[in-house]
Amino acid sequence: MRRTNIDVSNMELTEKVVTIKRVTKVVKGGRNFRFTALVVVGDGNGHVGAGLGKATEIPEAIRKGKEDAAKNMISVAMDDNSSITHDFIGRFGAASVLLKKAPDGTGVIAGGPARSVCELAGIKNIRTKSLGSNNKQNVVLATIEGLRQIKTPEEVAKNRGKSTEEVMA
Repeated sequence: MRRTNIDVSNMELTEKVVTIKRVTKVVKGGRNFRFTALVVVGDGNGHVGAGLGKATEIPEAIRKGKEDAAKNMISVAMDDNSSITHDFIGRFGAASVLLKKAPDGTGVIAGGPARSVCELAGIKNIRTKSLGSNNKQNVVLATIEGLRQIKTPEEVAKNRGKSTEEVMA
């Protein structure tokens, strides 16, 4: 995942633990147990990130996951009714997540991992569908990748050398 330069020092971040896995390593003296925590953080105002923390204790794994997620924050382009600006399919590994723009009053229609990302990003109206793999980590990362690549109408107009009105028509 690509690191971004969003300043998180003055943001009020909310965290949500998506999944905790127990990982066992068999060694000569017995079994070693470790925990992996997938954590999503966001400010509810267009910034969201996901991170993975690994440790021998669950709280420590969650703390590390939160720190990693804060380092991997992205900005999400949203329109005036707290939805995304256009439909997009985010892909990561074998997971694909279809992100569809929704009118005001729709709410967040999404499965567990994608719902966490959308809610913490501050998106209020969106429809999503998880396609392909249903691995929670890959679904979260596919959702974030899709949200990262969404552009505002102004950015599209600038890239095409047209006015915003021409692009929106």
